[in-house]
Amino acid sequence: MHSLLKRQIRKYIPENLKDSKELVLFIEAIDKSYSDYEEKSEMIQRAMKLSSDELYKANKDLRAETESQKKTLNILKKAINILNDSKNVIEDNNKISLALDPIEIVNRIEKQAKDIVRMTAENKAMVKNLERQNEALKDYAHMVSHDLKSPIRNINALMCWILEEEKEKFSNESKENCNLVSQNLEKMDSLIEGILRHSAIDSLEEPKIHLDLNKLIDEIKKTIYYPNTITIDIIGSLPTMYVEKYKIEQLFKNLITNAVTATEHREKGVITIDCINENEFWKFSVTDNGKGIAKKHQESIFTMFKKLENKANATGIGLALVKKVVNIYEGDIWLSSAEDQGTIFYFTLKK
Repeated sequence: MHSLLKRQIRKYIPENLKDSKELVLFIEAIDKSYSDYEEKSEMIQRAMKLSSDELYKANKDLRAETESQKKTLNILKKAINILNDSKNVIEDNNKISLALDPIEIVNRIEKQAKDIVRMTAENKAMVKNLERQNEALKDYAHMVSHDLKSPIRNINALMCWILEEEKEKFSNESKENCNLVSQNLEKMDSLIEGILRHSAIDSLEEPKIHLDLNKLIDEIKKTIYYPNTITIDIIGSLPTMYVEKYKIEQLFKNLITNAVTATEHREKGVITIDCINENEFWKFSVTDNGKGIAKKHQESIFTMFKKLENKANATGIGLALVKKVVNIYEGDIWLSSAEDQGTIFYFTLKK
């Protein structure tokens, strides 16, 4: 017991009771109560402190959560405004506010989510349907080409044999007509072959290799015909790409043969191939000083069966095939041209 408290109690107790056993027990009881009170008081103080700290932390967390919810709500309001093109937008010191309550926002988000799920399901169904149609078209193209190519080649062979065996009996006009039949049969054969290449180019399974495009251009120059009046040159150096050779070969081969056709009438035809490094893409150009392409034809030049001239060897598939290969490599293709001033075909291929 505290000494001052003990002395105060004894001060008021009669002398004959100061040494009594009952008084000692009484003082000990007071002392015990006093000690328990101190302990309990300290416990209460500690508990109050802990509760205060926890309450402060809880309030702090609650304030942070409230601020986060406010930010989220503001973002949701902006999202609803974008999705619904709301006219209730007020701009004040670069802060956007909407006359929408949280329940309305949640309802709108739920509606948008359901619409997105529905549209996603519809898109998946459309993609599957499109895949089935594409597969059917490829099968049809192969079937038709197989059924047509054989009789066409047989007819052409028979025409050549007849002309060879009976040429003494045929008039000059008949001989000319037979030659025209053979030319048209060869044109039809080329057309079927072109359709086959176009339909199968994207699904063709071919291993990728590190392809030096400089060597590829040299190979193409050896496999195509072009007169001595035409030069085909590379400006600087072309890159080595990790690609499928057949696709890239078809791309450059068709562009170069088109350029040859455009320049073969010139006394000096010039075809140049160039490449520029552009971040994720290589940007190529194939330039010629040929007859050029009229403005009215430039938008449709990459369409299937689009031909500028009705030549025997023209099928109208080459540039459509070129565009398809460019798309496979996530690039783009366009041109710059004017009549009798040459043409530049630009295209990009992703690295």
